[in-house]
Amino acid sequence: MSDITLPETNTIFPAVIDGQKVQAESYFDVVNPRTGRAFASVPDLSAEQMRGSLSAAEKGFELWSATSPAERKETILCYADILEQNRERLIALLMEETGKPRDNAEYDFGMLTTCLRFFVEEFERLDQPVLHDPEGRFLHYVQRQPLGVVVGFLAWNFPLLNIGYKIGPALAAGCSVIIKPAALTPLASLEVAYLAKEAGIPDGVVNVVTASNHVVTEELLKSDIPSLVTMIGSTRGGLEVMSSSCTSIKHFSVELGGNAPVVVYPDADIRDAANKVVDLKFSNSGQVCVSPNRCFVHESVYEKFIEFARERAASVEMGPLISDRERARVLGLVEGALQEGAMAVCGGEAVEGEGFFMEPTILAGVTSGMTIANTEIFGPVLPVISYSDDDDEIALANGTEFGLAAYVFTNNLSKGLKAARDIKSGSVCVNEPHYSVQLPHGGLKQSGTGKDCSRYSLQEYLTLKRISVCLESED
Repeated sequence: MSDITLPETNTIFPAVIDGQKVQAESYFDVVNPRTGRAFASVPDLSAEQMRGSLSAAEKGFELWSATSPAERKETILCYADILEQNRERLIALLMEETGKPRDNAEYDFGMLTTCLRFFVEEFERLDQPVLHDPEGRFLHYVQRQPLGVVVGFLAWNFPLLNIGYKIGPALAAGCSVIIKPAALTPLASLEVAYLAKEAGIPDGVVNVVTASNHVVTEELLKSDIPSLVTMIGSTRGGLEVMSSSCTSIKHFSVELGGNAPVVVYPDADIRDAANKVVDLKFSNSGQVCVSPNRCFVHESVYEKFIEFARERAASVEMGPLISDRERARVLGLVEGALQEGAMAVCGGEAVEGEGFFMEPTILAGVTSGMTIANTEIFGPVLPVISYSDDDDEIALANGTEFGLAAYVFTNNLSKGLKAARDIKSGSVCVNEPHYSVQLPHGGLKQSGTGKDCSRYSLQEYLTLKRISVCLESED
């Protein structure tokens, strides 16, 4: 290829289209957030190459959807085994491109293989019911068939978990995929695609493309080839993706922004609540879509909660934020909150030295009207808001355009069930945050549509076709 602009770094990770490793005329670097230095590069694909991935996925779908569920299961389970055999390399790549601590990277990787194995088993449990015919003249039944080509745009916070959420149900259902990982963290996802051929997955079924220009990636959305567009990212990004996709009728499954409330009632175990909120808040350096974002604590236990949370935060060991730009954005939110009257209980500063580290931060004296309480922080900052008996704590929790996740702490069963019923969120956890592959995950309001995980996700990759057979023949 002529006029190739080679990257300054030595390691190049090609894209994968139609089972082939693909280069490009230019590249962009991947930076290790722990050091702030580039250590690898990936191709900046062209619009023509994006169109090529669509053709490849269309061909791959024809091959993969024609295989039997039993054949797909055997291949997918082999794929999961091969990924496990390459576990250490994939975890090492995750740690380099995300800056994650090892335990977090191990969880990220583990969810990929868990999803692959879960969805092939869940496919076998899907029903295809026979439907009632009031006159007895027809046999009516439902048949589920693979939907088609799937295009997935993924976030950078959990690269392999996110790809597992998408290729798990897609492959089990018989769909082909084009995955566009985040430009900040494409490496482990590319390695996953390299290993698909070794598992015997046909060419064109798993394609992973890289690009830094969203105009180029719009080729994937504007085409009439994809049947489903799925995404994990911000609400703004989701609106852009859905808008660009509306050139033909497509299905959407998008998990978007969050502003998760926590409601701590005075009858809760306050230390336990503080510990669990802090542990989730500072997991992955706060870069979690379901991270607690607005912590409403009753005024009678507010100071106690703050003290317990500060104690817990003192023992937290975090990785870096994903980029200097993200760290500057989060620090700007903290500075804005302090100017609006909040107080830093702990943290609030960048950590000196290389990399994009920041201190775990707890803010007291926050009110619902502050900017930080109306923004998805996506960083290691916990705003704590006091409420009283005169306040409607459920209305406070619902006072946002988002509705992805919520948390309630109380020892009163009736109160906990009522809060879980009335909070407008895709999931509500009472007394302990809990997420698992068999549980549906997705949002309400501006937090998206559709589900990841569970049988409800798998159903989005399948058609629901009604078939009626006349049982009476003419004499």
